[in-house]
Amino acid sequence: MKFTRYFMLFNLLLLLAFSAAGCTRTGDDIWDDTKTAGRHMGRGLKSLGGKHGDSRMVYSPNDFYTEDGSYITSSAPMGGDFIPLQDQPNGDDLAMADSISPQPRENPGDPGSSIPGIQAFHDPSTIPGLSKVFQNIRFDYNSNLIKGQQNMDILRNVADYMQRNPNTYVFIEGHTDERGAEAYNLALGSRRANAVRNALIADGVSPDNLFTISYGKERPAVRESHEEAWSQNRRAEFKIYQR
Repeated sequence: MKFTRYFMLFNLLLLLAFSAAGCTRTGDDIWDDTKTAGRHMGRGLKSLGGKHGDSRMVYSPNDFYTEDGSYITSSAPMGGDFIPLQDQPNGDDLAMADSISPQPRENPGDPGSSIPGIQAFHDPSTIPGLSKVFQNIRFDYNSNLIKGQQNMDILRNVADYMQRNPNTYVFIEGHTDERGAEAYNLALGSRRANAVRNALIADGVSPDNLFTISYGKERPAVRESHEEAWSQNRRAEFKIYQR
């Protein structure tokens, strides 16, 4: 009974408040306000009990596996494509894929361009003396950070060669392993290629000589499904054109 009296008093106060708000308000306005207040009150009561979504944090490569030991792909039962979180740089790691770097003045293969399309760029392993310079840059899983002394040495060697040979043009290809959604891997491959390009520009290479492309998981270096193969597929490769 006491709750009923309080409820009736509350409704009476609301009615008086709406009446005093001004004579220009219509009955429809007051009814809309009442419904809006009711929705907000309902949300407030629900929030007292707590509510959480279906977000998922990724802590290690093992998080890609299901309970039966198979790895998660875009067709795995996770309520849609599994989109892992991007890691963050720390220490001396290089992650400059999101920074704004100068774009080349010419795009390969464009009408009127003096630089041919990507089909004219060659694997440096087929060019004498270049296979030891233009080696692959390796990445950790789900990462576009350039880590490790070996990667840093490769970048310095590439930058030094290109500064001494200004007629050398390079396509930087971004690749990923097979896990994850196709669209996500194409974006990750692009970030990896751009991270390498930006690092070379920061090291003195002309931006007009560097181009990027992402293949995502379409062109694995090793067509197997285990960690050793995946580690080789997470890479940036170089393709060379010289004139």
